[in-house]
Amino acid sequence: MQKFNKHIVRKNETLKSIAALYNLSEDTVKLFHNNNCPVKDMILIDITRQTEVFIPRTAVTDKSRMVKFGHGNRLVFQPENSFCSYGVVITIENGSNKNELKYNSSVRWLKKENKLHFFEIDRISNLYLNEEEVNEIADLLAYKTSKVLYPLQISVDENGRFYDVGNLSVFKERWTNVREEIYQEFEGETVDQYCQKIEEIINEPHIINLYLKNDYFIRTLFFGIYKTFNPNYQLEITETFPVVDNGVEPQYKISLEADPLKDDYDLINIKGEGKLNDERNRYDFINEAPFPTTVEDHPVMNQQGDFRLMYYLNGETALAESLYLECDIQLEQHKKITAAISLLKEN
Repeated sequence: MQKFNKHIVRKNETLKSIAALYNLSEDTVKLFHNNNCPVKDMILIDITRQTEVFIPRTAVTDKSRMVKFGHGNRLVFQPENSFCSYGVVITIENGSNKNELKYNSSVRWLKKENKLHFFEIDRISNLYLNEEEVNEIADLLAYKTSKVLYPLQISVDENGRFYDVGNLSVFKERWTNVREEIYQEFEGETVDQYCQKIEEIINEPHIINLYLKNDYFIRTLFFGIYKTFNPNYQLEITETFPVVDNGVEPQYKISLEADPLKDDYDLINIKGEGKLNDERNRYDFINEAPFPTTVEDHPVMNQQGDFRLMYYLNGETALAESLYLECDIQLEQHKKITAAISLLKEN
C-alpha cells in the first residue's frame, strides 16, 4: 500500500505553511520528505525548486478519511445487530480441472456471549455449478442433503475468526423432513448412499465441525483480520486454511497491512500476502498426514504454496463489503481455492 501522500506545492507556499496545513512540525515534514524523495529533491532549509512534498499517509486535512482504529491501532470487530446478504463465488482448481460454485448467503448477528459473537448463516439462492443451475443427480443430492445444515449457527471470536458450530442438535430434528422430501423426489442406491453420508455427519458432532470448517465462505468471511496492527499498520500472522482435506490444515505465514485512510469509496482496505510455512512436505499432504512423517532436528519448512487476500470493509461499521481470498498448495498437481464474496445491495 502507498506509504505516503504527495502535497503539490503551490505558488508562495513554504515549508512552514505546508507543515501548518497538516498540523505537523517543519522538522517532521522535512525529515519525512527527505527519507522518501530522490536526493536531488531533498529539502535543505526551505522549499526551493520542489514541485511536490512527501508527507505521512495519515497527515490529511480531511480527518473523516482516517480509519477509526481502537486502542493501540486495533481494528475493532463490532457486528452487533447486523444483517447482510452476500454473493459468493468459490473456485476450486486441481491441476487442469476447474469448477466454480455460485450462490447467495445471508449472515445475521444473533447475540454476544462469553466474548463470542453468534451468527445465523443461511443459503438464500439456488446453487450454480460452472454457470449452470445444479441439475445432475449427484450434485442435486449433495445440495439437497446439505440443506439439513441450514440455517446454521456459528460462533466467532473477537478477532472476527470462526470459532465453532452451534445448534448441533437441530440437525437431527430437521433430517426427518429433509430425508422425506429427498425420497419423494429421488430413489435408488445413490440416494441411499447420500442419505447415509449425511446421517453419519449429523450423528457425530466432531464430524460436523470438521465438515463445516471446510466451508470456504465461512472461513473467508470470518478469517480473523480484526487485530492490533503496528505503528506502520502492518502485522505478521500465522494462519491455516482448508485448501486440502486434512484434519490439521496447512499453515501459512502471512503479512497483513491496513491502509489508515479510507479509499474513494469510503472503504477500509486490508491486504495480505503469504507463503505456505509447514513442516509437512508434499507427500505428507498427499497422504493426508496430520504431522510430518519424518522428524528432523532442523526441519526445512515447506513453502510450496501462496496466500493472498484483499478485504474491503465499510468505512463506518468495518463490516465486510467485498472480499477476495486465494490459497494454493503444490501436491501431485497444483491445488488452488479462490473465494470472492461481495455484499448484495438492497433494491
